[in-house]
Amino acid sequence: MARGEAVSEATARSLALDLLVRVEDGGYSHILVPDRLRQSRLAPRDRAFVTELTYGSLRGQRALDHLIGLALDRPVAALDPETRAALRLGTYQLAHGVAPHAAVGETVTVAPARSRSLVNAVLRAVARLGPDWPWPDGDDVESLGVRLSYPDWIVERLVDELGPDDARATLTVGNEPPRVTLRPNPLRTDPASLAELLRGTGVDVEPGTLVAGAVRVRRLGDPRSAPVVRDGLATPQDEASQSVARLVDAQPGDRVLDVAAAPGGKATALAEAVGRSGTVVAADLAPGRLELVRAAARRLGLAHLAVLVADGRALPVADGTFARVLVDAPCSGLGVLRRRPEARFRVTPDVIPVLAGLQRELLAAAARTVVPGGRLVYSVCTLTREETLDVDEWAAGALPEFRAVPAPTDPWQARGRGALLAPSAAGTDGMYALVLERRPQSPTGTSDDR
Repeated sequence: MARGEAVSEATARSLALDLLVRVEDGGYSHILVPDRLRQSRLAPRDRAFVTELTYGSLRGQRALDHLIGLALDRPVAALDPETRAALRLGTYQLAHGVAPHAAVGETVTVAPARSRSLVNAVLRAVARLGPDWPWPDGDDVESLGVRLSYPDWIVERLVDELGPDDARATLTVGNEPPRVTLRPNPLRTDPASLAELLRGTGVDVEPGTLVAGAVRVRRLGDPRSAPVVRDGLATPQDEASQSVARLVDAQPGDRVLDVAAAPGGKATALAEAVGRSGTVVAADLAPGRLELVRAAARRLGLAHLAVLVADGRALPVADGTFARVLVDAPCSGLGVLRRRPEARFRVTPDVIPVLAGLQRELLAAAARTVVPGGRLVYSVCTLTREETLDVDEWAAGALPEFRAVPAPTDPWQARGRGALLAPSAAGTDGMYALVLERRPQSPTGTSDDR
């Protein structure tokens, strides 16, 4: 390795170490990593290295701590955050094929001065454990949790919900970097033109497999800084989310309500679908997050997308106002752990019943805003029964004026009247969707059950 490369990688490791400490202190990687990289002067190669080190160390935290624990004379939790982050950073590199002299030496250089001798000794001891790493080899919950780096409760819950094979596949996909997919803005371009433009700038392009018109890309760099995104020709959005927006079936000229809409990926997709003759209202409780929706609307030229600061449980809109309503509810997020790797160690099972209660309140409040014959879509980016099938069963009794629309099929899997998209099914985020239609009014003013 040339001297310039060594300096560059040391700088990349310094940034990765700082990011790990900031995330452990409560920060969010999907916000911190892009922001810090944009502020840095690192070359594209080193930016990619920072991204890999940071996200890889966060995803692999439990597995890495297992290896560190075999070489450390105290609990990993007893270390100070900077030292703990340095050991995870170095161990991640060792476990993923970086030469020991680089993984150990460069990591020691960026470790806190007070603990460099400890970091050096522990990482050298970890290096001696591989390359046949001593992972637990059983299929029990704890062994899978250590090997795949998830808390036991998530492993147990997914095995119960999906079965052992699908659960293992879902957990494995959750440790892979998510692909970048773009949603073309039909008001400004089309998929073929967007793909041609991207190829002309050296980006690898292929069509999506779940949503017609979706564009999968590689070598784009930071999606939010890409010219096609900055200029409003496209929006980065996973195909699972694009698919949910399509299920709303918004038509040109429709009035559409998106409840809990921030940061606005689905709201802007709906605004593109209804066109300039329609209206989309994006409601959310957090004014700061609604600024993200406003910014996206300006970038995409969606003047017909309005924002509304409101509690989705008490919407300040008249009954029967909207032809289409989407409730993309707050949830436990077990379907998007590859995007927010630290979330697997933050979310706890006790929040799921609380979230399920909130989801029902949001769905009940949104239901009254749908016109007769209109559509109501409930979606969550999670996989638990309480937030999917149980909500459907509740809705069947609580919302008798609604009937289910046939659920999407393969690769979606039927769950009650709705459908579940496992992350392993199409290489997308995990998602659940329930599509309901308000029964038309009969001439006498009662619901028509025919």
